Amino acid sequence: MSVLAAPDSATACPPVFSPEGIAALARRIREPVHVVSGPSGRELGLATGPVPHARVLGTLPPLYPEWLGGRAFCEAHGVRFPYVVGEMANGIATTRMVSATARAEMLGFFGAGGLAYPEVERAVHTLADELRSTPNWGVNLIHSPAEPALELRVAELLLRCGVPRISASAFMELTPAVVLCSARGLRRGADGGIVRGARLFAKVSRPEVAERFLSPAPAALLDALVAQGRLTPGEAGLAALVPVAEDITVEADSGGHTDNRPLSVLLPRIALLRDTLCRRFGYRRPVRLGAAGGLGTPDAVASAFALGASYVVVGSVNQTAVEAGLSDEAKAMLCDADVADVAMAPAADMFELGVTLQVLSRGTLFARRAARLHTAYREHGSLEEIPPASRASIEREVLRAPFDEVWQRVRAFWERRDPSEITRAEADPKHRMALVFRWYLGSSSRWAITGETARRADYQIWCGPAMGAFNRWVAGSFLADPANRSVTQIALNLLEGAAVLTRAHQLRTYGVPLTSDAFAFAPCELA
Repeated sequence: MSVLAAPDSATACPPVFSPEGIAALARRIREPVHVVSGPSGRELGLATGPVPHARVLGTLPPLYPEWLGGRAFCEAHGVRFPYVVGEMANGIATTRMVSATARAEMLGFFGAGGLAYPEVERAVHTLADELRSTPNWGVNLIHSPAEPALELRVAELLLRCGVPRISASAFMELTPAVVLCSARGLRRGADGGIVRGARLFAKVSRPEVAERFLSPAPAALLDALVAQGRLTPGEAGLAALVPVAEDITVEADSGGHTDNRPLSVLLPRIALLRDTLCRRFGYRRPVRLGAAGGLGTPDAVASAFALGASYVVVGSVNQTAVEAGLSDEAKAMLCDADVADVAMAPAADMFELGVTLQVLSRGTLFARRAARLHTAYREHGSLEEIPPASRASIEREVLRAPFDEVWQRVRAFWERRDPSEITRAEADPKHRMALVFRWYLGSSSRWAITGETARRADYQIWCGPAMGAFNRWVAGSFLADPANRSVTQIALNLLEGAAVLTRAHQLRTYGVPLTSDAFAFAPCELA
């Protein structure tokens, strides 16, 4: 089966009225299909090709997976499919995954979040060398409220190396780094329109955050960047005329950082906001909305496009792909997950703020143990204030090391990364406690990546209910074998299935009787 063209065996088919025949023709999405009435005039059926002896009530044109989203998105980003492989942090979305996605004429983002600067730098250079002639790849810029200098340094790296697409995620406010990525390289084109340098995507889950990215950058931030020599006055002037981002990814109930919002509520809300702000500011180009979170089956992908998404971003299910930077043991745990096998846990990068993220709960005690640490942090002012019994329990069951020993590891880490954190911790006992507890949170995700078997019960694996839905969908198919789960096979099957379901829904709205089989798509090897 191919996603590239209609099957060679495509032939005219006389009218069919049986449930089996209707379901079979409904799946031939790359051909026009006619809705016809039967001899009695009351029954409806389907046909392809000329139907001289039947009454044609309507015709559906061919439908390709490429056409499910917004054509403007594909044109703007040089891709064939309106599909994005999301930026799974700590390098789980690897350079190999991004390259494979680019070759498949989709868009992929490297998961730079949580990595040290040298690791990001190596990945950026690798991708820039390999994909120099193509625009359909990018790198994540994650909000780092505890490390604003690192955030800005990564932004400068991405711009300096000519990364064509940047995905900003987990931002609650606009920062100098994200505004710099939006405004650097702005210029007037030959037709007088504003041409962007790097294209910025913004992943949002709240209307108030979406509004900031849908509006022009604040003058105060632009003026400061000009004063620092990071922007020219001309770039700042043009930035006042365009939105910070022209691609807004609406993130619903996802793995990792999430507000657990249902997509059916969030996407229309932000679409209304987008339309209001575009009229207010008089933008000359449309702002595209994408959908992310909860997209692990063709049904979910088809629903996202039906809601008006120009593109879809698929994240956590790709952690089981062969290209993913996750250990085989962690992948196997994900393959066993069902839709309820998830929990919320404290986020390492925003621990002090109380921000949580969604993780796998089946086979790991991470969520429960991380919650114990945050409770201790919230209730006490320092490590020394924690009662001896609680301290001993945390050291024995969670950290597996005394507080002092963990602090020495933490101290060595921050001496290399940012010595000011040590200075702050020595002056603020509560911050010292936060750094010790964050050591566990940060280490737990690395243990899952490296496959640290002794810490299997502590694996932090970002995961939403979509992972369980994906597992149920692929059960019994060739994608049930993890060895067959390439990132492109996952993508092509999700898109193909979404197109099949979309055609079935179209026919149902015409009144064609369809059985549940017409709304089912079993994964198969696609090219």
